[in-house]
This record gives sequence, C-alpha cells and structure tokens, in this order.
Amino acid sequence: MRPEARLFAGVALFFLLTGAAYIWFAREPAGSAALTVSFLMSALISFFCWANHRRRGMRPEDRRDSAIRERSGFVDFFPPYSAYPVAVAAGMALMALGVVYALFLFLIGLGITLCGIFGMTFQFVGREG
Repeated sequence: MRPEARLFAGVALFFLLTGAAYIWFAREPAGSAALTVSFLMSALISFFCWANHRRRGMRPEDRRDSAIRERSGFVDFFPPYSAYPVAVAAGMALMALGVVYALFLFLIGLGITLCGIFGMTFQFVGREG
C-alpha cells in the first residue's frame, strides 16, 4: 500500500498548493471549497493506505520477487446480506434534502447515516468466513 499512499499524498499536495493559490488570488468561495474538499478526500485515502501498510506490511504485489501463489487462498469475509446500506442511502438522501430545505432534515439524516455506518462496520465483528 505504500505506492498508493505516496500517489494520493502527491495528489493531496497538488490540491493543497493549487487550493492555497486559488484562495489567495481568486477569493471565490465555490472553487476554494471544491479544492479544499478534494484535498481532504485525497489526504484521507492517502492516510488509509499508509495506515493499512503500517498495520499489514508489504503485500506480495509490492515485492518484485513474489509469486502469484502468495495471493491465493482465503481472501476475506464478505457479508451475505445487510440492510445497513439501504439505511445509509436513506440517511444520505435526507441529508441532501436537509441542505436544501431545513436543518432538522439534515440532522435526522445524519443520525440515520451514522447508525447505518456503525451498523455496517460492526454487524459481523468477530465472525470468520
């Protein structure tokens, strides 16, 4: 995951520098917000890849001397069913409506979205395939 972390760190640095220059010279809120959000999203992906590399170490595809058979076998556990993605989608829809119409819709949507995210995260904790 180290190459991916470096790639997205470079993308985040690009958005940071262009965002700073845009804020300084253009002073326009929409472009500044877009570049700031782009920086934050790419920095988040870079952090995730870096933390994954620190936790799990190098993958076989990161080494030049690896063989294909090193990646064979059990991959991971994939849930057979879950209602939580529907809850997250409904919560996000309410959040979007809340941005347009009223704060209370946004807050209700935020609560539903957070419950759905935590439900997806902890639904099958400790369960092996």
